[in-house]
Amino acid sequence: MTQPELARKSITELAELIKDKKVSPLEITQATLDRIKLLDKKLNSYITVMSEEATRSAQQAAKEINKGNYKGPLHGIPISLKDLYATKGVRTTAGSKILSDFIPKEDCTVAERLRAAGSIIIGKTNMHEFALGVTNENPHYGPCRNPWDLERIPGGSSGGSAAAVSACLCAGSMGSDTGGSIRIPSALCGIVGLKPTYGRVSRAGVLPLAWSMDHVGPMTRTVEDAALILQAVAGWDPKDTASANAPITNYRRGLKSGVKGLRLGILKEGFFKSPDTEVNEAFNQAIAVLKGLGATTSKASISHVEYAPTTLRTIISGESNSVHEKWLNTRPDDYGADIRSRLEVSRLLLAGDYLRAQRIRNLIRNDFLVALSGVDVLLTLTCPITAPKIGDRSIKVGDKVVDVMSGVGRHCSPINLAGLPALTLPCGFSKAGMPIGLQIVGKPFAEGLVLRVGWAYEANTEWHMRQPLIE
Repeated sequence: MTQPELARKSITELAELIKDKKVSPLEITQATLDRIKLLDKKLNSYITVMSEEATRSAQQAAKEINKGNYKGPLHGIPISLKDLYATKGVRTTAGSKILSDFIPKEDCTVAERLRAAGSIIIGKTNMHEFALGVTNENPHYGPCRNPWDLERIPGGSSGGSAAAVSACLCAGSMGSDTGGSIRIPSALCGIVGLKPTYGRVSRAGVLPLAWSMDHVGPMTRTVEDAALILQAVAGWDPKDTASANAPITNYRRGLKSGVKGLRLGILKEGFFKSPDTEVNEAFNQAIAVLKGLGATTSKASISHVEYAPTTLRTIISGESNSVHEKWLNTRPDDYGADIRSRLEVSRLLLAGDYLRAQRIRNLIRNDFLVALSGVDVLLTLTCPITAPKIGDRSIKVGDKVVDVMSGVGRHCSPINLAGLPALTLPCGFSKAGMPIGLQIVGKPFAEGLVLRVGWAYEANTEWHMRQPLIE
């Protein structure tokens, strides 16, 4: 098996090869590092590549496996982390100049759990500065590029993770999602991204953006791979005050149970509808596939969803201001222009505005719970458009010109306000060859069911098999 073939395989495929001792973790890690060296000068998906540490970890994993100490499906698998996950002894920049020399003294909880599962942390991925944006145009480390079209954004803020997974520069990655930052780049780069329920995965040691809406989760090339990573990182953590002590199920066990008899609520009226005909057609065809597998559908709506963008911005402004207050006072010139302007405006926010936004947030969450009470999951497009060009500040969505953040993020941000689990996976491509994402939203802590629906769709389509032709 050639190195490129090895690097392109899914976590599930690699795990079987490692378990059967057909390939070693060192071979896989070296294949991945070689691919990063070859291709990342085009993509700029990494801020820090941990070559030496990854090689040592792979050697150790190989020794453990040869001695019969196989830890499970992530043992020896190269995984990257968005560069706001603390890694002991390795700089964690959050895509910023301010933290360019920050060397954490300990791992974040997710990194600890991945290492305990035998994963190889291969590097820290590029991101929108301090996770406060959706384009991944970083003024300090350069823009990350979409593997499907190098002139387009990968999405943000976890754009480096999405680009690296899509281009097979790692087997999987961990991103963060405050208003869609796992799902947006995953959809725009044609991969799988899972935002778990708020509190399902610990954020301890992950630099916050807005504490009441921050989620962390896996980004992979298949649904099963996302389930494998979630299994390793989910669970209560006393270090995270928002961590939920909720039961963890075996996410892989029920994955292939099918969707026959499941009730799907379709969100595509008004706010959740794209004016783009080919994007909507991909969504309609995805619904048809699931119905053909035995699921039933009905229309669903969220009453207060039109207030979601303003509500989200208000809450992020209030909470991010508290995170950045010290640096804004002492190092304002070290921020990129777009981030500084957003943070400066956040200082004008009144306490009453923030409290009203939290009340509206509760209304939106209740609307989602009501909509979910009569169905098993909700379906919508992940993004109403495909990836915009790098440098675009506004885009046309139907007959309206909107800013890029509003254009790509409007289907994702309401779900952050509700704190519900949501999965995106590819459901088609535009005529220009850009990926389109299907979003599946579940009830609190129903990640297993969300993954099950995603797997059923994925298993009966071929979109996830496509890989960008970047060499």
